[in-house]
Amino acid sequence: MDEIKSNTERVLLFIQQNPGCHLRQIKRDLDISMGTLQYHLNLLEKSGKIASERHSLHRFYFPVAIFEKHDRNILKILNQETAREILMLIVEKKEPTQTDIVERIKISAASVNWHIRRLVDLGMITEVRDGKFKRYMLVIDSSYIVTLMKNYHPSIWDKWSNRLAETFLSLSRDDEQ
Repeated sequence: MDEIKSNTERVLLFIQQNPGCHLRQIKRDLDISMGTLQYHLNLLEKSGKIASERHSLHRFYFPVAIFEKHDRNILKILNQETAREILMLIVEKKEPTQTDIVERIKISAASVNWHIRRLVDLGMITEVRDGKFKRYMLVIDSSYIVTLMKNYHPSIWDKWSNRLAETFLSLSRDDEQ
């Protein structure tokens, strides 16, 4: 019985520390079998300690009554590498085109389009026509995204802030030459 309680507590703690995480992420990071993890997630959800939301191909888990829907949507995206990269590129570049995103992230235009649709559907970005191109702009405050990232995904924040610092350094070197 102690092992069940221990695993349940581990899963709950993980979700509290990583709101918006998805099933495979929890399984991988806690090294728990899929069946065991599903059992504990079900137990936690039935006891009212966590809530889950299905979006696209994933089910995302949150501590109960802490986050508004808007926050949960941002945290869902921050937990998915490709969607997060696209969102952060839009934060960084302000109004990139699909071509800008494809070239930077190195995935197909169809994949970028699929992720863009999800970001638009979640109300996080909007498309603006610019001649024959579409540009993508944030609808939400970028500082709020950064705050959620710093608070709930510090390792992602560290990686992203290092990338920004490198970008600024390379720009200043280019100006000197």
